[in-house]
Amino acid sequence: MIKDFILPDIGEGVVECELMEWLVAEGERVEEDQPVCEVMTDKALVQIPAPFPGVIAKLYYAKGEIAKVHSPLYAVAMDETGFTEPATPVPAAEQVKPATAGKQVEDFLLPDIGEGIVECDLVDWLVAEGDLIEEDQPICDVMTDKALVQIPAIKPGKVVKLYYEKGQVAKVHAPLFAIETDAEFETSSPDTGEPTAAVISNTPTAPVAQGKALASPAVRRLARSLDVNLAEVPGSGKHGRVYKEDIERYVKGASSQPQPVAMTDTPPTVAAPTITDPVTADKVVPIKGVQAVMARQMMDSVSTIPHFTYCEELDITELVALREQLKQKYASDSLKLTMMPFFMKALSLALLQFPVVNSRVNAECTELTYLSRHNIGMAVDSKVGLLVPNIKDVQAKSILDIAAEITRLTEAARSGRVTPADLKDGTISISNIGALGGTVATPLINKPEVAIVALGKLQVLPRFNAKGDVEARKIMQVSWSGDHRVIDGGTIARFCNLWKQYLEQPQEMLLAMK
Repeated sequence: MIKDFILPDIGEGVVECELMEWLVAEGERVEEDQPVCEVMTDKALVQIPAPFPGVIAKLYYAKGEIAKVHSPLYAVAMDETGFTEPATPVPAAEQVKPATAGKQVEDFLLPDIGEGIVECDLVDWLVAEGDLIEEDQPICDVMTDKALVQIPAIKPGKVVKLYYEKGQVAKVHAPLFAIETDAEFETSSPDTGEPTAAVISNTPTAPVAQGKALASPAVRRLARSLDVNLAEVPGSGKHGRVYKEDIERYVKGASSQPQPVAMTDTPPTVAAPTITDPVTADKVVPIKGVQAVMARQMMDSVSTIPHFTYCEELDITELVALREQLKQKYASDSLKLTMMPFFMKALSLALLQFPVVNSRVNAECTELTYLSRHNIGMAVDSKVGLLVPNIKDVQAKSILDIAAEITRLTEAARSGRVTPADLKDGTISISNIGALGGTVATPLINKPEVAIVALGKLQVLPRFNAKGDVEARKIMQVSWSGDHRVIDGGTIARFCNLWKQYLEQPQEMLLAMK
């Protein structure tokens, strides 16, 4: 028996995710709770486990494609006894209706696009009636009460009818547009299993197209511009997925193949190549996943929060020396004593004296909530984009406890495996841009927080000491951004001065700790 595994809810409000990696292959046996794939939501990288044992019969998505929540993710073969024999992967042609000689018109129903959402505004059509569309091509933008959502096509064809005009309200589970499809991409007859006449060439050496090639819309555009049949291009990706590099190799290989010539004394005339070098083509990539979430959040921050920036210089020579004395003693696999735990603990101590910097204002700016928890976020440049996990309750943790949490979250964020819980409920953030270079920045507030600080790189610079002599000191520039609705310049200056005191004189920090 073949059973579809339906992609479950993987987060509040998450309706789709990007298939990052398959951890199994078609024909491979899986056990209960074995990880099957990794998917990326707009919040975190999530592993999907198998709920029951069996043999993978079909993987419905290729790496990089968008999987829909509550839709089939893969098919698994099993029998009544729970024992399964290796199953032959189910061909795509057998998953749909048998091919017919003509064309068929079917309605595309607007899918669920969010929990509790029953309708949305049609913001813009990205196609017109009569357009030919590809699978996964964006069709329209719709606006819910939560976000702007792009609706993709689930199959290739021709747009016959658009049921709504721009600005109208579309209903979930109602027809959104009509599409005309045909079965020319089928490669075998359902009854005989023999190749159909549509794909048989008179030339014995011509390759037979094996169904619709796996490729992104950008790759398909490149293939069309070069007049290349994707079905003939050997794909280097998993399950034969075709990339731009595969098309480039195919084009170069075809141009270098010797052409048959007649046996005459006249040398053949070689036509000048007319194909544009694909290396010079523009590259278009969609903005999605963590990058899309960051873009929306930063736009919301800068458009709703009146920012102001305050810069200061820290002399952390003594703090660097203290950390050097302690880091070897406390270093372990689960704990790396960097400078960040000291910055966070000093920040938490300063927040006790200036609680407005750890507050939250409502959208109407009529209420201010002073937050009791110091959940300090740190921006991490991960492989999936910018993530800001936060250390919970810094006010109640020791410097070593904070260091252990920073080590855990840094490793998790850089591998893209940070949990949604670690990304929620932050109250103030630190951006360590100096780790990559630069001294001064104008960081954007991580809404709904009201302040963020950017740490510049540590420099050894000449400074005058108390006796008037010049000596080398370890200097760091810091840049604060504050929400001017609730924090004024004098408050951020006094707050920064106290934070600076704890960092420049570590003994003051130790005395302030309870």
